[in-house]
Amino acid sequence: MNTEESVHTLPDGLELYAKTWKTSGSPLAVLAFIHGFSDHCNAYHDLFPTLASAGVEVRSFDQRGWGRSVNQTSDRGNTGPTSQVLSDIHSFLQSLPARPDLPLFLMGHSMGGGEVLNYIFHPESPYNRDIYNRPNFTGVLLYSPLIAIDPSSRPSKLTVSAGRVVAKLVPNKQRYSPLDHSLLSRNEDVVKEVMADELCHDTGTFEGLAGMLDRGIFLEGMFAAGPKAWVESELPFWFGHGDGDRITSYAAVQDFVEAFTENGGNVKFCPYEGAYHKLHAELPETTERFLADVKAWVLSKVPGSKEVVVQHEVEGVAGEDTAAHGDAEADGKAKL
Repeated sequence: MNTEESVHTLPDGLELYAKTWKTSGSPLAVLAFIHGFSDHCNAYHDLFPTLASAGVEVRSFDQRGWGRSVNQTSDRGNTGPTSQVLSDIHSFLQSLPARPDLPLFLMGHSMGGGEVLNYIFHPESPYNRDIYNRPNFTGVLLYSPLIAIDPSSRPSKLTVSAGRVVAKLVPNKQRYSPLDHSLLSRNEDVVKEVMADELCHDTGTFEGLAGMLDRGIFLEGMFAAGPKAWVESELPFWFGHGDGDRITSYAAVQDFVEAFTENGGNVKFCPYEGAYHKLHAELPETTERFLADVKAWVLSKVPGSKEVVVQHEVEGVAGEDTAAHGDAEADGKAKL
């Protein structure tokens, strides 16, 4: 798999780690991906290679406060308020090479899923403030999105209230907020991997944590608040969620999808029986189905993709054979 690391510089000068998963031939489409809480773009296993092998170029980055975009301990979780989070996402999307002939998709997981939904629907999002200079998406994908925290993992009202007070007084004060790693996946190897990953630091700021909850509150209440509270979208949406997820609420996503559909939304919802939070790193049979569903939905929105996908698969096999031959040749030279 051909990948390319880069740096995206935000308007305030902060440099973010970015990475591209390239296709073997000319891409059929581009997908921009927004990662979740205490996560980073290199932790998504086979998701990006699967899409790239099907002709979909994937571009992602480590958000402010996360992953390789953290330069010192005090940066951990320091995302800023929601306005900053959405501005960062907009800046990254605006930096993508202009290729109007290629369909563009936006995808988010967990916290990143909630951010994507706010980016699309919130009236104050940069996506909606400048409609003549915004990304031209073909579709939006969310899985295990943070609309609400599952009741079994939800902090008490007292904890939330106290946290909001601290957020106003010392917004950048950090709080170690570990997830129950056993709830991330039924795959024990994945759980061990996350626990050993130093980039998954489980640390947020009080301002960032409050903003994350507020973004969920907006999404939970936006349909009940009436059409003036949110911006309508004619884009097609794909939602995926495991009904065994105890981190983000499966029921809240079901309610959102139902309300969005009733309000004219173009939505496809794929439930995954028994699955936990990381659908991209679940038990093999679940992850295989998830990857197939995502790939199929994206390609269904790409004109004439079926014939070209076969070409990419053939080129991919040829590339692997060539690489293997090159490795063997190198080994032979080393032995000489």
